[in-house]
Amino acid sequence: MDTKTKTNTYIANTYGRFDVVFASGKGSIVTDENGKKYIDLGSGIAVNSFGIADDEWANAVATQARTVQHSSNLYYTKPGADLAEMLCERTGMKKVFFSNSGAEANECAIKVARKWAADNKGADCYTIVTLENSFHGRTITTLAATGQDAFHKDFTPLTEGFVTAKANDAESVRSAVSKERTAAIMMEAVQGEGGVVPLEKDFVLEVCKMAEENDILVIFDEVQTGNGRSGALFAYENFGVTPDIVSTAKGLAGGLPLGATLLGERVKDTLTPGLHGSTFGANPVCCAAALSVLSRIDDKLLAEVREKSDYVFSTLTGKPGILGVTGMGLMIGIKTAKDASEVVAKCQEAGVLVLKAKDKVRLLPALNIPFDLLKKAVGVIADAAK
Repeated sequence: MDTKTKTNTYIANTYGRFDVVFASGKGSIVTDENGKKYIDLGSGIAVNSFGIADDEWANAVATQARTVQHSSNLYYTKPGADLAEMLCERTGMKKVFFSNSGAEANECAIKVARKWAADNKGADCYTIVTLENSFHGRTITTLAATGQDAFHKDFTPLTEGFVTAKANDAESVRSAVSKERTAAIMMEAVQGEGGVVPLEKDFVLEVCKMAEENDILVIFDEVQTGNGRSGALFAYENFGVTPDIVSTAKGLAGGLPLGATLLGERVKDTLTPGLHGSTFGANPVCCAAALSVLSRIDDKLLAEVREKSDYVFSTLTGKPGILGVTGMGLMIGIKTAKDASEVVAKCQEAGVLVLKAKDKVRLLPALNIPFDLLKKAVGVIADAAK
């Protein structure tokens, strides 16, 4: 059997796959099994921060794999300690819990918020307010946190203790908080799976002020927006706020599975031995990969991310067939007059890989995509949208 037949025969049918088999790649170019080359503007859904088979990243992974590929959290290992230190020093957060994915990072954030609230406000204080149109993961609990009913179908009953308020509507959040014994407010700086919709700065500032006044924790879900994607190391920085808890994953390890939950001053000691765990959390190979990624997300690269973002916005806004451009940094949504799926297909035919988010074309290129490739790809998108 060929790869597609074998996949459809033996892998659970949970994905609507494009008719492409990847064979190899380098940087922002990927090659399929027939030798056709594509400019990759998806980067594995914001995972391959420095593109395909980045040399520095690959060397860090290979070196660690030949040293200690795994132990467990019953012992100390250097890569996890070094990565936690780097994350805390770069963000001002105090401690880190490592897991394998964004959903797990969010599960940890939820557990920390509920434990903190129980300890400080009482066992009946467990509600977490999330936003309509949000997406926080596919476990039963993170589905409950997700503010989209379409994801809830077929999986009820979901974990209780979540209520949703309207995004960019501070009064809706205030109403939810006033009716509940609220432990935390959880939000994404940009609602990625919700259509690449950024939160408004005034809304974020008001919600954070509200949380402070009511002794409520603030959780930022930075699974997709983190690690340079927004043009800042973490997107909450663009609002000038300091969350109590930050979750991240995707681009952190540049292509290997790693989630992290960053804990601020108020919650840094909430987790104690036995309360939470992860067999593969802080896996040395994944942490070595993340150290390679994070050490290179510096001010120069972040400035380039913002410059590339400005280019995409300015070039595509107002073009024929393009109704609007949204997002932040290199997390961009394009609303087209044509059906987004048609535009995605035309781009793929022309050698450019783009994604979808609801009814928008979604761009998530590598942070270091060369400008000439980005310009060429943007031209293809503009032509496909006409």
